[in-house]
Amino acid sequence: MRLNPLAVAAALLAGGQAAWAQQAQAPVAPASAASAGKQGPIVLDARQLSGQAGLDVRAEGDVELSRDGMVIRADHLSYEPPEDRAHAKGNVRVERSGAVYSGPEVELSVQRFEGWFLEPHFEFTQLRAGGHAARVDFLGDGRSRAIDASYTSCPRDGPGEPAWVLRADRVDIDLDANEGVAEGAVLHFLGQPILALPTMSFALGDTRRSGWLPPTVGIDNRSGLDLAVPYYWNIAPNRDATITPRIITRRGFGADLELRYLEPAYAGELQLDALPDDRVTKRSRGSLQWTHDGLLPWGVRARADLTRVSDDDWWRDFPGRLRSLTPRLLATHAGFERPLGLAASGDGIGLVDGRDGVEGLTYLRTTRWQVLQASDAPIVAPYERALQFGVQLDGRATHLQWSLQSEFNRFILPSNDAGTALRTDGERAHVLAAASLPWRAPGWWVVPRLALNAAGYRWPDAVSGEPRRAWRAIPTFSIDAGLELERQTQAFGRQLRQTLEPRVMYVNTPYRLQSDLPDFDAAGKDFNFASIYSDNAFSGIDRVADAHQITAGVTTRLVDLASGAEALRLGIAQRYLLRPQLVTAQADGTVDGPPTTGRFSDLLLLGSTSVLPSWKLDASVQYNADVSRPVRSIVGVRYAPAPFHTLSANYRYARGLSEQIDVGWQWPILARAMAARGAGSGGSCSGSLYTVGRVNYSMRDRRVTDSLLGLEYDAGCWIARVVAERLSTGSTQATTRLMLQLELVGLSRLGSNPLQALRDNIPGYEMLRGEGAPASGPSSP
Repeated sequence: MRLNPLAVAAALLAGGQAAWAQQAQAPVAPASAASAGKQGPIVLDARQLSGQAGLDVRAEGDVELSRDGMVIRADHLSYEPPEDRAHAKGNVRVERSGAVYSGPEVELSVQRFEGWFLEPHFEFTQLRAGGHAARVDFLGDGRSRAIDASYTSCPRDGPGEPAWVLRADRVDIDLDANEGVAEGAVLHFLGQPILALPTMSFALGDTRRSGWLPPTVGIDNRSGLDLAVPYYWNIAPNRDATITPRIITRRGFGADLELRYLEPAYAGELQLDALPDDRVTKRSRGSLQWTHDGLLPWGVRARADLTRVSDDDWWRDFPGRLRSLTPRLLATHAGFERPLGLAASGDGIGLVDGRDGVEGLTYLRTTRWQVLQASDAPIVAPYERALQFGVQLDGRATHLQWSLQSEFNRFILPSNDAGTALRTDGERAHVLAAASLPWRAPGWWVVPRLALNAAGYRWPDAVSGEPRRAWRAIPTFSIDAGLELERQTQAFGRQLRQTLEPRVMYVNTPYRLQSDLPDFDAAGKDFNFASIYSDNAFSGIDRVADAHQITAGVTTRLVDLASGAEALRLGIAQRYLLRPQLVTAQADGTVDGPPTTGRFSDLLLLGSTSVLPSWKLDASVQYNADVSRPVRSIVGVRYAPAPFHTLSANYRYARGLSEQIDVGWQWPILARAMAARGAGSGGSCSGSLYTVGRVNYSMRDRRVTDSLLGLEYDAGCWIARVVAERLSTGSTQATTRLMLQLELVGLSRLGSNPLQALRDNIPGYEMLRGEGAPASGPSSP
């Protein structure tokens, strides 16, 4: 949980850990034995000293009293050792633990820290914040009371009112109870009251406490204005909940619940969204998200991850409510698993420090999908796993490394699937086994590997419904070898290390007819620098590509010796087929594509560099010699000359599928001093105005798909953000939302939070003020 700067300020105002009296130094006159305890002596310095030894001391002119880091400065001061009481008048200034207090008069029982301070101004240097009070009473034992108090992180030395200020009729602080209570609290911004609370309680420091949180406001084109006021419930040290009633202008009343729990053996989080009577759809709606992870007896771990919504349109109407990366395909995972392991030496579990042994996992799982279909864009869902039971082992014996996985699955189709009628339910049992004998030395490596993919199937015929059975076993032999060569060089005014890394991989997999077998989980791998060096062109179990091929490539890198950063990377790779490949994927990744008869695969090229100061360039190209042009390419450039200055552009092309341009930025457009004068406000503030955004344009469809545009104004002690986001939810539909936020630095953030959207969408985006950072001058462009 984020530290509450207002609570820290209140604690400092109350005297910190216990009281000023717990700090000390070297005496003019010792305090009484009863009052002094282990306190250090008091040091008193002034132009003139008078009084009776042991009874009272009077100091005049440039007075300074210090005790263990606490300093009191004043024009006049009297100290009575028997009562351990100090009374100071005239230009009083008290410094203690990063807090500075100034005012006309103070009286303190130093060790007990009881007394009062009239009209103090206080400044907390660590927070760069402070305020004023008509009177502060120190009640001892970490308790204090401030009357007519104000607090702000804005400059307070001008003739006018600060840009924002929090005022309260009375503030009671109790450090022992870790509690603060403010009465008659009103928050003013630019001279106008924007939030009022008759009574407000808060925890001191970063501990949790039940209470209302700042309201949030959101606006979008499908629901209208959404006003939510969260209530935080600190149930126990290991349990809490956030209950959020909300009013949505077009849809009506709703409520959300977030419940978190943490026990020694289990932990989890539950999120419920409820809309009892949606005035737009004329029905009740809601969503449920639950994650759980726990330990059971005998080392068994139980896991669950569930996401469900009430209807197919939820993802369109409430795009920000689900944490799923696939908002139209919602998963439910549940299962039990138990680690297995035995070190060869008998004194440990698993492969520890490279020792010979076996480690593994046995598991029982299930996976279900909720498919949110749309008439304008139906989707084909993956199979559900009604039952998944398996064992996975990994082992080492001397130099030999091996792995074994055996699994049984019961596959069923989701109820809302848009696939063809040829897809049927079925069962599969499979075994994946592999053994390799790596040879590695400085500068080179060779890894021969033998693998086996065996699977048996049982499924009903899609036409007749008659049960069918089949099995197949496909071995694969591969050798992966490479060199790692290095040399020292100098270029671009730097000392560099250049590498040359050639790599060759041979794969031999016999052909087995598989088109008459079910496809429950196989898909063609994306063709890139990682997959070109794999021994199977498919992910999943149900398809194994036949292969008799050699893949060769080389990569060279330039690494800065001073920083270790990579300055340049260039790479090239291509696959040569020694015979035609019959088991292939189609262009969209589905299985059972046409045979590949060409000898050479597409050529892969990549490059990236940060040689030019403030610039970073990345490019990858898939070049097809048959059509003499690239069939896929990604080119990106980013320019970041200074903090809060970033421009990026990306071009993505896939022949016959898509062509997109993506531009993102965070850039200052204005930095100036601005006088803010008007009714109820005065003084001046300086600020920087930034524009932020990202636009994704489809050249094939000739339309903007997704976009985000906004402005951030940083005035030093407050930041305003206005961000509009448009998310495409179909070929002709989109959801647009407006996020407004006012961040009062050192206090809180009000409104809807756009920061996550900015971080997710804009490469290199930087927050104008970090979490918990103090107020400062406006960010300098």
